[in-house]
Amino acid sequence: MQFHHHGYVSGDPRVEPAAGIGLDRPAALPDEMDVLIVGAGPAGMIAAAQLAQFPGVSTRIVDRRPGRLAVGQADGIQARTVETFQAFGFANRIIDEAYRITEMCFWKPDPQNPRNIVRAARTSDDPHGMSEFPHLIVNQARVLDYFAEYARNAPGRVQPDWGWEFVTLTVDDDGEYPVAVTLRRAAEAGTSAGTAEGEERTVRAKYVLGADGARSRVREAIGRRLEGDQAFHAWGVMDVLAETDFPDIRLKCAIQSHDGGSILHIPREGNHLFRMYVDLGEVPHDDNGRVRLTTQEEVEERANRILHPYTVNVKHVAWRSVYEVGHRVTDKFDDVAHDEVGTRTPRVFIAGDACHTHSAKAGQGMNVSMQDGWNLAWKLGHVLEGRAPETLLDTYSAERQEIAVNLIEFDKEWSSLMAKRPEDMEDPSQLEDFYMKTIEFPAGFMTQYAPSMLIAGDEHQQLATGFPIGKRFKSHPVTRVCDATPQHLGHHHRADGRWRVYVFADGATAGESSRAADLADWILASPESPVVAFTPEGADIDAWFDVKVVYQQDHTQVEMDRVPAIFLPKVGPFQVTDYEKVYAADPVDDIFDARGVSRDGAVVVVRPDHYVANVLPLEATDALADFFAGIFRKQPATV
Repeated sequence: MQFHHHGYVSGDPRVEPAAGIGLDRPAALPDEMDVLIVGAGPAGMIAAAQLAQFPGVSTRIVDRRPGRLAVGQADGIQARTVETFQAFGFANRIIDEAYRITEMCFWKPDPQNPRNIVRAARTSDDPHGMSEFPHLIVNQARVLDYFAEYARNAPGRVQPDWGWEFVTLTVDDDGEYPVAVTLRRAAEAGTSAGTAEGEERTVRAKYVLGADGARSRVREAIGRRLEGDQAFHAWGVMDVLAETDFPDIRLKCAIQSHDGGSILHIPREGNHLFRMYVDLGEVPHDDNGRVRLTTQEEVEERANRILHPYTVNVKHVAWRSVYEVGHRVTDKFDDVAHDEVGTRTPRVFIAGDACHTHSAKAGQGMNVSMQDGWNLAWKLGHVLEGRAPETLLDTYSAERQEIAVNLIEFDKEWSSLMAKRPEDMEDPSQLEDFYMKTIEFPAGFMTQYAPSMLIAGDEHQQLATGFPIGKRFKSHPVTRVCDATPQHLGHHHRADGRWRVYVFADGATAGESSRAADLADWILASPESPVVAFTPEGADIDAWFDVKVVYQQDHTQVEMDRVPAIFLPKVGPFQVTDYEKVYAADPVDDIFDARGVSRDGAVVVVRPDHYVANVLPLEATDALADFFAGIFRKQPATV
C-alpha cells in the first residue's frame, strides 16, 4: 500500500483523498449523472467501487432495499475472485473471516450396505497451484460491505442511494444525458429527505447499468429476455446450526445416496454454521411452483435420509429457500441490436443475474457477476473521462456474453451429475472425475477473451507462455529491489483504472546497454510512446500507465541509481520518487522460468481488470504504440 506522497497521513491510509465529484458529492440523488447503477448486489457494487476511482465521473447506485443486505444467498468465493479482492485492497481481511476450502470429499452408497453412505474419495481443492489465493466461503453481505467501504473511501466517495425502485427507462437519440429513468420511492431511507414512499421522479444519465437480479426490470425495459430451459429439478437450501455425527461436517462434500437423492454440503465461515443443498427430486412439468412450498421439516427429513447412517439435528435456521434449477442467458448484454453494433453507442447495460441465471451448486453466480461489473466499469470510466472512444463499450457484451454461455454449459453438466444416482452413472467415479477435470472452470480461470481492440493476437505468445493472451495475469513471487522484500508481482495491480506494462528485461542489468534500457528510454521520451502520447498534461507520468521492470539478476545486482527513469517516476504534488516498480527474479523460484518468459526479454501488457492484452518483444515499439493507439485518445493540451 502506498501513501504519504500527497503529504503525511496519520489516519487510515485506505481512505484516499477525495477528488472531483467526491469533493462535494450531493447527499440527495441528483437529477443528472454520468452513470446510474440499478442494484447494489455484487455486480452493481463492484462497478460502483471501480467507478469511484474515476472521480471525474458522476456515479450513483440505487437499490430498492432500505439499507445494506443483512443475509446473502451467495457464499462461494472462487480464487479468481479473491485475486479481484486483492485489487480492491481487502483480500487479506476477508480471508481472515472466511471459511477456506482446501479439500472436497465425495460420499457414496456403501457397496456392502447401500442404505449407508461412505467416503469414497477426497480431492485437493487446488492440486495444480492455479492461484496463490484460496477458495473461500463467506456471506455475500460481507462481500458487499467491503466493496461499499472501498467505494466510500475512494476519491469519488460513491455510496448507495437506498430505497429507490427502478420503474422504467427510455433512451433518446441525442442530448448529453440521453437515458431518462423513472424511479419510485420504495421505502424511507436517509439519502433523500422529503420524499414519500411511492413517490416517483425522473433522473437522467449518460449510461445505465442494470444489476437488478433475475427479475430485472432494466432488462425488460431494453427488450432483452432470458432464454433457456428449466431442469425441472428442485433443491432445498439451508444455512443452519445443527448437531450431527457426520464426520466431514467441516469439509466441502458431494454426498450421493442410493435412493434419497444428493446433498452438496458447504461449511460456512465462523466454524459453526453450514449450508446444505438438499436434493428434492424431479418436479412435474405442471407443478407451477408448488415445490417451493416444501417445508423446512421436509427438507431436514430428506437430508437425514441421504446422510444415513448419520443424522443432522437442526437447532437454528439462519436462512433457507427452495428453488428449481434453470439455465438462462440473454443474447446480448446491452441495448444495441446485433445489426446495429458499431453504428450507435450502447447506453444501457445489464450484468449478473439480470443476464444469466443457473444453479447455485457450482458457486459461480456471485463470482461471474462481479467480473461482469468490473469488466464494464473501467471501460465506462475510460470513455467518460475521455481516455477512450465510445466503441470501447461494444466490447463489454462481446466479452461477457460468451463467458455466460460457457458457464451455463458447465453448470448444466455439473448440476445434472449432482442429481444423478450413483448407479445411473457410466462410471462410479464420474462425479469426482468431472470435478477434477474441470477444476479450472469453477476456480474462475478458464476465461479467455478473444482478439479485439483490447486483446492482441498471439504472434509473440512464445515470449511469455505462462501469460496467455486474453487470460488473467497469473502472479508470481519476485523481489522488490528497493527494500529487498519478497512480493507477488501481480499484487500491486490495484483497481485504479490503470494499464500495466511489465518489462521483463533481457540479460543485462540496470545501467548496462540493452534492449530493455532502449525500450525504457522510448517509453519515457518518444512522441509515439503511449505514456507520452496519452497521459494528460500535468498528470503524474504513471497516472494512466503503470510501467514496471523485472530484471533477471538477483536483487543485489540491481543498483537503483542506475535504473531507467521511467521505472522510478516522480509522483504526487511534491514529485517524490516511487521506488516500487523495480523487481528482480527470485533466484530460487525464478519468474522467467515459472512463467515461460524468454531470456531475451518480453513486454507483457495487462488491462485494468487483470487480463493479459498483449505480449511483445522488447524492440517492438511500433507494435506497442499501435496497440494503444487503437484504444486511447490523444489528450487535448491545456492552455
